[in-house]
This record gives sequence, structure tokens and C-alpha cells, in this order.
Amino acid sequence: MSAAPPDNDVLWARGIVKSHHGTPALRGVSLGVREGEMLAVTGPRGSGKSTLLGCLSAQLPVDEGEVWFHSSPVHTLGRAGREKLRRERFGYVGPEPHLVPELTARENVALPLLLAGAGHRAAYRAAGEWLERLDVAECAKLRPADLRQDLRQRIAVARALAPQPPVVFADDPTAPLHHDAREQVMRILTSAARSHRLTLVLATHDPALARHADRTVRLVDGLLATGRAAESAEPVAATGH
Repeated sequence: MSAAPPDNDVLWARGIVKSHHGTPALRGVSLGVREGEMLAVTGPRGSGKSTLLGCLSAQLPVDEGEVWFHSSPVHTLGRAGREKLRRERFGYVGPEPHLVPELTARENVALPLLLAGAGHRAAYRAAGEWLERLDVAECAKLRPADLRQDLRQRIAVARALAPQPPVVFADDPTAPLHHDAREQVMRILTSAARSHRLTLVLATHDPALARHADRTVRLVDGLLATGRAAESAEPVAATGH
């Protein structure tokens, strides 16, 4: 087995290969994500962005290569181990708001906190605070079926952030939102990441959203593109929001 990743890399991947039904999605991707960093993964649709986030977040097992979280190998975990890692250490927001239909908005946001052992009162208080930050506090007692998709997406973002996990993965998280709402949600994501020292890995094909990140890498046909146009390692200044 290869050596563990550098100490300052919270996530580290080497030579990831992943195919879907025989079609290559990732063809040997290697990268590291520093603790507290906001990394944007860009590229055209079908370039492998979602698959990369799926492998890094333990949703998908890799076909070849290695994935590490701190000094622990993710690529050797079975299904139960990956589920435990996602539940306890990762937050995830996808392009569709997958909420529990039988639960209210507040109950959905409180759920991961309750599963982690938080008390009922503390979990619901935190859920209410995050719903307010996402400007959907009025939806607290409503169920997903009673809400527009953009409101459900805000609630999904609140649910991912409420436990304050070490790493949050956001796969095109503003897809269901209008332009102004996209900017607001991204400001909240980046503000939460900075204030709580969270690591944020964002997949997007929108350059305006990628500009919120500290660093950007670009995927093309399952490979990391090279050259100055493909990757920017210069940190951006905090917006102050």
C-alpha cells in the first residue's frame, strides 16, 4: 500500500479510475485537498465532475487508485464503512434536494444531528438557526411536497451544514435556483466553510460560482486538464459575507 497523504491534505486521491457500465468517467485523476480549503472542480457536462465527488465522498467505490481521508484509506472500505464515513464525517449537497418526504423541513435538517447523538432540543435549535441563515425559516413546519424545488434545495444545504462536518461536498448545488438565489446560497456555503474551518469541494460548470473558491481544477474527458487556463492555485480574498 502507498504512503498516507501529506498531513495538510484532508482529502487525497491518486490515480482514480472509474467507469460507469463500461464507459470511462475518470481516467487516472490525482489531486489533494488541503484542510479548510475551498476547491472548485469545473469542466463541461460529462467531464467526470460528479463522479470525482462521488469517489472522494465515499459514495462510489473506485475501480482503481486510492482515496484517503486524513490518514485513513477510503478505497479499502466496504459498503458499511463508506456509509459510516459519510454519515459521521461528510456533508453532501447534490443538484436535486433529496429530503425525507415524511419529515418537515426542520426535522430534515435536525435528522443528521439526531443520528449523531445530539439531544432533541439542541438538534432542533441548530436546525432552526440554519434554516434562518438559508432564508427558509418560514418553511420549518412544512413538508417537502408543500415546497418549491428551490426552497427544498435551500433546506438540503441547511441539512448538510448543520452538523458542521469536516468536509462538505457540493455537486452543482445551485442548479435548481435562480441567479440571485445562487449567489446567496454560495455566499452562505463559503461563509460557513470559512467561519467553521470546513473543507468545501464544489463541482460546477458555472465560472461565476467557481470564483468563490480558493482554487480551481478543471476536468476534461475524465482527466485533469493542465496549463494556466486549466488550473488556478491563487487564493481569493474572503468576501466578508
